[in-house]
Amino acid sequence: MAGDVILPDRFGRPLRDLRISVMDRCNFRCPYCMPESTYHEHFRFLDPKERLNFGEIERVARIAASLGVSKLRLTGGEPLLRPSLPDLITPLIAIAGIDDVALTTNGVLLARHAHALKDAGLHRVTVSLDSVDPMVFAQLSGGRAQLDAVLQGIEAARDAQFPGGVKINAVIQRGVNDEGVLDLLAMFRETGVVVRFIEYMDVGNRNGWVRDQVVTSRELHDRIAARWPLEAMEARYRGEVATRYRYRDGAGEIGFISSVSAPFCGDCSRARLSSEGQLYTCLFATTGTDLRTLLRESADDKALHDMLARIWRARGDRYSEERAAPRAPRPHEKIEMHYIGG
Repeated sequence: MAGDVILPDRFGRPLRDLRISVMDRCNFRCPYCMPESTYHEHFRFLDPKERLNFGEIERVARIAASLGVSKLRLTGGEPLLRPSLPDLITPLIAIAGIDDVALTTNGVLLARHAHALKDAGLHRVTVSLDSVDPMVFAQLSGGRAQLDAVLQGIEAARDAQFPGGVKINAVIQRGVNDEGVLDLLAMFRETGVVVRFIEYMDVGNRNGWVRDQVVTSRELHDRIAARWPLEAMEARYRGEVATRYRYRDGAGEIGFISSVSAPFCGDCSRARLSSEGQLYTCLFATTGTDLRTLLRESADDKALHDMLARIWRARGDRYSEERAAPRAPRPHEKIEMHYIGG
């Protein structure tokens, strides 16, 4: 089985997860990801023919599964802008060795598509939602959507009853949305929706990241526990990025993703495929490897298998750990998050 294959990188980390960006466009303009000043109406996104088609994506996923990948996540940009997305999910589910296919979305189109995604076999959904205050939400989405549409999408996903459930990811910035953390949790306590807080990261090159805006997981944990006592939960598998907690009163589960204050590079098992077929081995990568040309030059599966294996074996990425080192390397140009997903 694919899950039994161990393909180690230079630090012995196996390849287990593939994140697939199916769309470089997004209908939000979040300041920390796709600020309006850069991604304006005249910005050139990919033409449809420049993106990998569903058959090409399925082929890369199948080869990746033969190298040990068992989890796939569809991302963007906003993946629900990709027409007929359920038609991709069904063949991905059928790949031998793949036991989990998930989707990350901003949620604004989710009410329209939730049941079709479930019928196609999607296991679980994560919605990016940084605030339930309408004014703060408008600021953080670039004024592109109404909060109610996202909340309706979350409710539709709950109604669809995905086997792996529904999660919310919230990026917290000091002085921007940190005061609304308890309100966000209050809305989803006792609903079965798991809220996870992500430390504000220096992804891409345009979000103006400064460390002073980072609210650490420890600080958030203490704020939350003062209102609703928490108790730690065990990780479900090695390399799980979120540290899990449950409310002591039984109202549900929350999580913390501490990539700034407690980097987890040592267990990172993720590769990322851009919508135009570039393979990246780190969220903070500077360059990728072109798979689209290989796919479109009718290379056989062995050539694709050998290239993927070679890329992973050479992998030495550990950016978040290096950032935290006493003598951190100088900042470098990184690929933008909207291009390869989170």
